[in-house]
This record gives sequence, structure tokens and C-alpha cells, in this order.
Amino acid sequence: MSGSLCESVPSTNEPPNKKVMRKAVVVLTRLPEYKVSALLPPTPQQFYIEFDSHSGSDSDMQWEPEGGSSDSDFSVSQDKRKTGKPTKSEAKRTPAPKTSKNKDNGDTSIKKVTDPAPVIISSAFSYVSNETTKTRPSMPQEEVKVDMVVLARRKPMRWQRGKIVEILTRECGRLKYKVSFEEKGRSLVSGHHIAYNNTPKLEQLYVGARVAVACHEHDNVFRPGILAELPSRKNRLRFLIFQDDHVPVYVGLPAFHLVCKPLESVLDDLPDGAHKSFMNKYLTDWPYPHLTQYSVGQSLNAEFDGVQQKCMVQEVDSSLILVVFQDNQHEEWIHRGSIRLQHMARFLELKEAKERKDAPE
Repeated sequence: MSGSLCESVPSTNEPPNKKVMRKAVVVLTRLPEYKVSALLPPTPQQFYIEFDSHSGSDSDMQWEPEGGSSDSDFSVSQDKRKTGKPTKSEAKRTPAPKTSKNKDNGDTSIKKVTDPAPVIISSAFSYVSNETTKTRPSMPQEEVKVDMVVLARRKPMRWQRGKIVEILTRECGRLKYKVSFEEKGRSLVSGHHIAYNNTPKLEQLYVGARVAVACHEHDNVFRPGILAELPSRKNRLRFLIFQDDHVPVYVGLPAFHLVCKPLESVLDDLPDGAHKSFMNKYLTDWPYPHLTQYSVGQSLNAEFDGVQQKCMVQEVDSSLILVVFQDNQHEEWIHRGSIRLQHMARFLELKEAKERKDAPE
């Protein structure tokens, strides 16, 4: 046996004691514009705390209301929609009942704790500048002529299809349109009470546009309303419209029509009341409307038949929630920023009080 031990050393071209230096290489990847925009924070607003919303809002802000109540002074209803079952992720967000134990007598009875107040957020609804506009596009409008088929107001919440049979000029210079309806009858209406029969073009649309939307319950019946959301990834590429009775609906492009000659301020076409005040606030705050954050299965109070009543969230669809009222099992969709929701009414009450307090004398 040999008296020397040999150690195997890996072969290398470099000297044994020389360190190998490696150059770092940085690879730059250009992000798409929408990702860059999504990373930008919203305009800072006092009275809020920024946070990441579980609803997918990339620029959401929150406020948790204190206790209190505020009743609305109006009542609305909407046709029922199919109720979807909660997803696993939604079920996880639903708070579970808590237990309490009386230390004195060892009572371990389960007591259901009141659901926590929801977060109030101010959500940036779009990331492209032309989606946030509230200004009517400056483009030529189709001329209203005799024999043109239009949608015209027959009653405050009932517009129907008809044909213009005569155009009258008043002494003041204002035009009136005599419309003969398909289902008998005639009406003499102003330009802001008729809508084009054709489907609008996307470039004509903006938040705040005056429209007439198809009624699901009746054929050839349309409801007047205001366009409140343009299609985006947040609302699954749909249009949100607030009807004049405060009912919110998500629809596709073929379901609504532009009013021919809207008033300078669309709010002037709404009757005075809670809905007009709500729309004024909504259009002022856009594109950061105030919304409540609810989970499926969460209990809350909402106005119905003129009073606050207990209900539960059945489904969340973008800016809307489907609720079922406890007393009569009535179901309807309510906007998450509606003043019918007790939490939102209380939030706005406190916010207005704070603004009055901070206002310079």
C-alpha cells in the first residue's frame, strides 16, 4: 500500500486561489399601460384611509362607520334575479358567530354577535381617461325629423316607441314634437322627452348621459334614467343605469337609447327628492363614488316601504348587492352606495357634518 494519500481536485482553467467574478445582468420588462395605471394611487381625499380591497378595486379607500341610523324617505323595488350560491372565497369572508362564556356561572351558551359594520370605500372605476369623463362629447347629433321613429315619454316612468308626425315651433322659439305611438294615442313632448330609436355609438356615451332603458317586465316600455358606469373590468364590461325611480340596472349596449336633446343639467329632468340628491352627489364624486363593502351572508338594514328593515346579502355583483328582507322575503338589487342602506346614510351624515365643521367661516 502506498504511504501517500492523493486528493482529487476538480479541473479548472483558473488559478486555484483566484476568485471568479460574475457580472450582474438586469433585464427590464415593459409593463402594459393598464398595469402601470393600476399601480398609481387615486387622488388623495381627506376623511379616508387607503387600503387594498378584497373586491379587486385597485384604488380603493375605506371608512368604517360608527353606530347610528338614518331613514330614507322613499321606497323602490326591482324585479327579482336568480340568486347565486356563495363561492368558497365569499364564504370565507362571511364572519362566523362568536361565542361568549360567563365566568361566574360557567355558562357556555353561544350568542350571535352583531355583524361588523362594513367598510366604506371610494373606488376608482376606470383607468382610461375617456372612461371617467362626465362631459358630453362634442360631435354632430342626428337631426330629429318628421316620420322619424323615436321613443317618447307617455308618463313619467313610461316611454314608448312612436313616430314623429309634426314639429311645432312655439313663440319663444322652442320646438315641440307631436308623437303618434304604436300602441294608440298621441303626445306633444319636448326634445328632452324623446330618445333615438337606434343603438348609440360608444363614442357618444359618457357618465351622466340621459337615456331610456328597456323595461324587462313589459315589451315596448322604457324607463328614463342616467348612465352611471361605462364598461370596465370592474363591472364585467356592462353599463350601469340609474332609473328615475332609483332602481339600478346593469345592461348591454342594445338595451338603452340616448335622449335626443337632453337639458344642460340632466338633474333638472329629475323630480326633487332623495334620488335627485343622490344623483347629484354621485356625479360630483365620480369616478370615485362611495360604496359599502358587504360579504355574502352579511346582515344589514336597508330602507323598504319607508322604514329601515333587516335584510341579508344574497349576492354581490360589482356595484350592486342582491338582498332579501327578513320580514317578507322580498328580494331586490340595491346599489352599494345607495342612501337606502343605513350604513351609507350614516356615513354621508357624518361626512357632511365634518365638512361643515371644517368649512372656513
